[in-house]
Amino acid sequence: MTYYKSAIRFNLFLIFAFLTSGISISAQTTDKPADRLSASFAQVAKKVESAVVNIDTKGKIPVGSRNDDDRRPSGSIGSGFIVDKTGYILTNHHVVEDSSRITVRLKSNEEFAAKIVGMDEETDMAVLKIEAGRDLPFLVLGNSDNAEIGDWVLAIGSPFGLEQTVTAGIVSQTRRETPYSAFQKFIQTDAAINRGNSGGPLVNMDGEVIGVNSMIASTTGDYNGIGFALPSNEANYVYKQILQNGRVRRGYLGVILDSVKREFAKVYGLTEPKGAIVTDVRDRSGAAAIAGIQTGDIIIEFNGLQVSNAQDLIEKVASTTPDKEVNVTYLRENGTRLDRKTVLVKLSERPSNNVATDEDTPKKLPLEGTSQKTLQPFGLTLGELLPQVATLFKIEGQPGIVIKSINQSSYISDLRNSNGTEAAITEGDVIQRINRTPVTDLRTFNEIAAKLKKGDAVVLHILNFNRQTRTVSQRIVQFTVQ
Repeated sequence: MTYYKSAIRFNLFLIFAFLTSGISISAQTTDKPADRLSASFAQVAKKVESAVVNIDTKGKIPVGSRNDDDRRPSGSIGSGFIVDKTGYILTNHHVVEDSSRITVRLKSNEEFAAKIVGMDEETDMAVLKIEAGRDLPFLVLGNSDNAEIGDWVLAIGSPFGLEQTVTAGIVSQTRRETPYSAFQKFIQTDAAINRGNSGGPLVNMDGEVIGVNSMIASTTGDYNGIGFALPSNEANYVYKQILQNGRVRRGYLGVILDSVKREFAKVYGLTEPKGAIVTDVRDRSGAAAIAGIQTGDIIIEFNGLQVSNAQDLIEKVASTTPDKEVNVTYLRENGTRLDRKTVLVKLSERPSNNVATDEDTPKKLPLEGTSQKTLQPFGLTLGELLPQVATLFKIEGQPGIVIKSINQSSYISDLRNSNGTEAAITEGDVIQRINRTPVTDLRTFNEIAAKLKKGDAVVLHILNFNRQTRTVSQRIVQFTVQ
């Protein structure tokens, strides 16, 4: 109550001051910032709306169905925008994938049949072309690197089929990693984006496109205040690649990576938690394998540029032209030290545009044949890896113990992989090393674990079995004892 009384007295004092000084209160509000902002929004909307299009697709009829209802072609709506006066259009891959017919409608309500010039699943981008017989209005792809948190932006598209809908918001984050894509970083915005907005432009207050609206984070399927747009610099790269090659050509090392975190840095004596750990040389005929890079190597530089983490290295490699020769600097474990090495690598071409394959999904190693003797450090129930099991999965001669179960109330059950999309440790994984020490049996592991105290860093090298390919890949798990 005291606060409200004080506020009232303060407001009365301000009114009295205005009156006694001869200044009108209304005179102070004629130049309203809100009015200026509203006028700016209106100007930007008028500048760009004629180049924003509605996209209506008709899907292919399912093959092999005997049910007439199932054989009706599906349809979807989305958005896009013209980027060249001759009729090239950018939109999302998921808007036009598996479509048999694509109709583009302009703001003038003119409709044109569109053809797909090329698509890229990695970035969820597609390039379309329409023939209008005249020059068309188009938008300029701006420099997304200039976007800053807090900048005002407009999202334009056809949410729920409501064409030419304009929403306003700010840039919430500029390099947002998401669990929805292991490959890209996005511009995050709170400008309202809903179903049908996909493929539409996110523009700055100069009317330049800084992003392509791609997806939302939602618990309902509709707008919850968080939307993501592919940065325009990446969209422009994809657009030019598709025009030139019909597809996007990306560099490729042929390895599986994990990021160096502070626990790994502490255990391995690194000055800072930076770098990308090679957990598996997946492609034996790939660039990394040919250059002699091995599982366990820590890549710290790519073509003279420092590598921050696994995602950073993936982006650097992918944005480099295949067949180009680059210097890769890495650290290789040699006893108690890490040897620094640099090798010349001729990049191969990324074999698929799929964002993720089933190979990347962790599979459980069957527990049949493991002994019943168990330990429970970190909330793990462990068992010996018997010879017949090692033979079955072609890991003979390799040390390790099997994770039989994980206490779901333990902190270790909450650990996620570097992308945040799945559990870092699963039942059936084989632990091979703990803090650089090979785990030959349960006793070895238990003795090391018993010496660790709260706050100590832990790095586990584990094997994970893929049932589909019947292959085993190495993973690195980093955490701090709680």
